[in-house]
Amino acid sequence: MKTALIFGITGQDGSFLADFLLKKSYKLIGVTRDAQRGFFPNLKRLGIKNKIEFVSASIHDFRSVLQIVAKYEPNEIYNLAGQSSVALSFEQPVETFESISVANLNLLEVIRFLNIPIKYFNAGSSDCFGNTNGKAVSETDAFRPRSPYGVAKASACWQGVTYREAYNIFACTGILFNHESYLRPERFVTRKIVKTACRIANGSDEKLLLGNISIERDWGWAPEYVEAMWAMLQQEEPDDYIIATGETYSLEDFITAVFETLNLDWHDHVRSDKGLLRPTDIQTIRADPGKAESVLGWRATYKTKDVARLMVEAELERVS
Repeated sequence: MKTALIFGITGQDGSFLADFLLKKSYKLIGVTRDAQRGFFPNLKRLGIKNKIEFVSASIHDFRSVLQIVAKYEPNEIYNLAGQSSVALSFEQPVETFESISVANLNLLEVIRFLNIPIKYFNAGSSDCFGNTNGKAVSETDAFRPRSPYGVAKASACWQGVTYREAYNIFACTGILFNHESYLRPERFVTRKIVKTACRIANGSDEKLLLGNISIERDWGWAPEYVEAMWAMLQQEEPDDYIIATGETYSLEDFITAVFETLNLDWHDHVRSDKGLLRPTDIQTIRADPGKAESVLGWRATYKTKDVARLMVEAELERVS
């Protein structure tokens, strides 16, 4: 039986990854700030909370991370923790950088210090690339982040490369493009759209307030993306991979798909709010996930319109 340590187990990706690994008979250790007071709603919703051993630690604290890794000597560590909102990173840049870049460095240093053959996964982001000017980026394209969040993720990715090459550590970064699900908190625009649209469909007369709906993203289905994370750590050699669907749509396309699923016309219910615009933003980003398909054998099944439909169906089921 393999043992996996998951930092950020309570979030969307951590919860789906835990569910996936349990089905593969892993022993799971979930790290959270306060294991005694945690409510773990995502894990409860998936019906797996009681199958996981929880420990308390701050990923910023080197000593507490060191003690946990030394105690469990896991085969695999997944780092899915950290501040995950691009918009919030403009308001909390220091917290964003510390929770992503400094935390990642802590984990890499712990693995180096203990000299245990651990395979390490770090969650990267498409925001590392910034605007791609219509080009489908691959793993060899340069990073040009345009947000504190993107800067932190780019730094963490390069830390992994450095430790891989300098210390022979099995460190991988999954450069994850947008991936959504019903476990996303409402501060993420896709969940905000779905929840508001469902309330409108149920009789609410509210308006959905959004910023720039012309932005273009590659939206995938989160439960599929955790399979790629695991696949990276099953390879003989560590490497970094773009994880994406390979198809890009505008936010307006996503809105349309959500409202059409509910038999509504979004034009009747959506309004623009300049207060929701970001200081800088990525207009269009495209991905070439060919490496993940050829090496990992991973390919996205669900695309943007599928994601919109699945999220609406899950929200309607939750409300009912």
